[in-house]
Amino acid sequence: MQLDHDQLHSLLAALVESDIQEFRLEGDDFRLEVRRNLPVTAVAAPLMPVASAPVAPPPSDVPAVVDATSSSPPPAAGSRSDLLEVTAPMVGTFYRAPAPGEPSFVEIGTRIAVGQTICILEAMKLMNELESEMAGEVVEILVDNGTPVEFGQVLMRVKAG
Repeated sequence: MQLDHDQLHSLLAALVESDIQEFRLEGDDFRLEVRRNLPVTAVAAPLMPVASAPVAPPPSDVPAVVDATSSSPPPAAGSRSDLLEVTAPMVGTFYRAPAPGEPSFVEIGTRIAVGQTICILEAMKLMNELESEMAGEVVEILVDNGTPVEFGQVLMRVKAG
C-alpha cells in the first residue's frame, strides 16, 4: 500500500472533521497512528533545543500523528500515585549525558530544580535538552542511554518536593 502526501493530507482533514478519536493504518513498510483528545500525562517536559531555532508547538486543531516502523512503547510498570512522570515530548534517541564519557545529567536520587536539564533527546541530528518542569527527587530512570524513545513514553519518575 502506498500513501502519498495528498492522500495523507486528505485523510487527516477527514479525521479532523469526524469524531474519531483513534485511527491506525498499516502498510507493508509503514504504520500510521492518529490519536486526539486523549488525557495528558501528569508532566510533559518542555522541548528546549540546543540550536537557536525556535520550536513552535503544533496547532491544537490538528491531531497528533505518530509514524513509526517499530512496535509501540512497552507499557510502564505500575506507577505510584505519589510520583510524577517525565514523558518524551517527541520521537528520538534518549541520552543521559551531554556527551560520551561525561557524567549523566541526573541519577536516581538526584534532587532536581525547575529548569534543570535532565536529559537530551536527539531527533534528526538535533540535540534537544529536556528541562524539568518541577522540583523533586529522581526515583526511577526507565530508559537506557542511547535508546530510541517514542512520543509520550515515560522516561523518568520524580517524587515532587
